Amino acid sequence: MRVLISGGGIAGPALAFWLHRTGADVTVVERSAAPRPGGHAVDVRGVARDVVEWMGLREAIRDHQVDERGWKLVNARGKKLAAMSADVFGGEGIVAEIEIARGDLARILHDATAGDVDWRFGDRITALTPEGEVTFASGGRERFDIVVGADGVRSGVRALAFGPHEQFVRPLGGRGAYFTVPDPGDLDNWFEMYNAPGGLVAGIRPERGGTAKASLSFRSDEPWARQDKAGQMRILRDRFAGVGWRVPGFLDAMPLAEDFYFDEITQVHVEKWHRGRVVLIGDAGYCGSPLAGLGTSMSLVGAYVLAGELAAARTPEKAFAAYQKQMAAYVADGTQLPPGGMKAFAPNGRLMIRMRAVSMTMMGVWPMKQMLAKQFGKADAITLEPYPKIRSARAPRTAPTL
Repeated sequence: MRVLISGGGIAGPALAFWLHRTGADVTVVERSAAPRPGGHAVDVRGVARDVVEWMGLREAIRDHQVDERGWKLVNARGKKLAAMSADVFGGEGIVAEIEIARGDLARILHDATAGDVDWRFGDRITALTPEGEVTFASGGRERFDIVVGADGVRSGVRALAFGPHEQFVRPLGGRGAYFTVPDPGDLDNWFEMYNAPGGLVAGIRPERGGTAKASLSFRSDEPWARQDKAGQMRILRDRFAGVGWRVPGFLDAMPLAEDFYFDEITQVHVEKWHRGRVVLIGDAGYCGSPLAGLGTSMSLVGAYVLAGELAAARTPEKAFAAYQKQMAAYVADGTQLPPGGMKAFAPNGRLMIRMRAVSMTMMGVWPMKQMLAKQFGKADAITLEPYPKIRSARAPRTAPTL
């Protein structure tokens, strides 16, 4: 079976890892020239921790995870208003037990598949037929038995096989940016967040190697329009002009950041994740947004389930249907936003900001604690099949090093 996976982030190489165990001939096409470094911190939660354990990669992930002790909400003077340590709720709180830079996790997954999978960097799919005929930007044309869209929120595969982005991408009323800044030296391994009037949110979280990741988010219902990097930075400078706390330093460091990223905050909802020989996985098929916080775990779990069903079923069509049936409730829970959504995350007025801070101080008290336990428990809300054809196909490989 020839399988083409579009996307070399998290879901794509995780699926390639498991599919190789079935004996499939797997190709991963990625438009970037190499695995993308950096990126924001992502977490491995709930049953996804079992998946990386079965892959033999848990120690590699632990070796490169961020030492992040918890989350704090602070005021303009940096005084703590509320906090949640990383060890509460079984390591499944706002900051999870396992936090790792997205680029480090992508590199680990790439290295775990590099010797077994045909990786094609600097290319992408430009045309796709229902029969699996694929045309690449480089000019080549090949036929595959299965084509997988693992290429993110604005999936090119989804656009070619399912329809335009507007049918599946739902704006949540916000914009968000993140970029690397020097470690200020006083974070003490805590993720700090600050709310300012006007629906503005700023944050900073520690990284490995003497840097930190800054984030700037704001409420907006304006239609999304892509701009160049200079235009994006201008929007952020205008929105956050005069905001205190650490924000002036963020704005000064922003033009120097090589990993600057700015985008609309959205969800992806696709009613049926497969069409003909094409199937979607991860953010391409089901993205809950950073507010929901289970994107990486759903990608890892989805890769395991899809590969397992392909190994067990007689036809890809039956495997795709079984994959969606197995994942449907887990994805529905994982894409559900916390109460209040973007409005609760980024309150407009000072009164609402104070109310948010007060509610956060109640996180460890009933009934707030019970509500949060339900929210954070979503990461375990699926029972994974053993799939012996992929679990016992070969012993786990030696954990790669970065």
